[in-house]
Amino acid sequence: MDPYGYNNMSPLDKKKLEDAAEKVEEAIEEAEEVMEKVEDQLSSSPPDPPKEQESWVDHLSDLRKQLIKSVFVFLFFLIVVFSTINLWFPYVTRGHELIILGPLEVVKFYTSISVTLSLGLSLPFICHFLWQFAKPGLFEKEQRFIGLFSPVMLLLFIGGLAFGYFVVNPMSYQFLVGLGEMNFDVMVSAGEYVHFLIMTTVPIGLLFELPIVTLFLSSIGLLTADTMKKVRKWSYVMMAVVSAVITPPDFISQLLVLIPMIILYETSVFIVRRTEIRKELLAHQ
Repeated sequence: MDPYGYNNMSPLDKKKLEDAAEKVEEAIEEAEEVMEKVEDQLSSSPPDPPKEQESWVDHLSDLRKQLIKSVFVFLFFLIVVFSTINLWFPYVTRGHELIILGPLEVVKFYTSISVTLSLGLSLPFICHFLWQFAKPGLFEKEQRFIGLFSPVMLLLFIGGLAFGYFVVNPMSYQFLVGLGEMNFDVMVSAGEYVHFLIMTTVPIGLLFELPIVTLFLSSIGLLTADTMKKVRKWSYVMMAVVSAVITPPDFISQLLVLIPMIILYETSVFIVRRTEIRKELLAHQ
């Protein structure tokens, strides 16, 4: 008899051997099941893209549509303004005697005026298109704020343009030309004049949006009236620097822009403070 034969094993060794055989059979069955699942997945259709990826694709597609509509509106106004440039010309030049230094300067002058006017006319439509894109991603509080104050933002921008056109531009122009006539024969080129006109109108229109910007920052908790009061001195310094950058290099133009900016800043502090008081009253009710 073989001492190492199966029949000579102890009952405990036989039990261990049977358990090991059962485990091997189970492992083989599990491996077969895994292989079947892999084959099923390979033979089936590819998995659908994640919902997050689909969401990004939808957002980009929507943004593309809104940008295309904005470009078409801008091009429409550009064609209209450029084709009627002779109607706008007297309001742009204000009767000043301008000279051109070359044939290309005529194209530069007409293009600059047409692009600026087209942007101004198409701005409400562009803002509406961008609002339609951003609205689904905003909180309800932000939607109400922007929807309510969008007309006010447009009116403030137009008011800033009007202030620059009727006040800052003529006063600074007369001051600079008069200063030059004391020692020079002044001849203003069309290109320099249109650059001066844009510089004394468009940035001021943007600066007039300050109350709305501060009110929006206050509504989302990033700005308070006390904070604006604490940094008032530094804000005045920054406004002085900004007015010096966006205006011609003369004291009169800088002062004409700085004074409205200070008034707008103080108005913003007052509006933010009144808003905070109203919130406190509503919270106690």
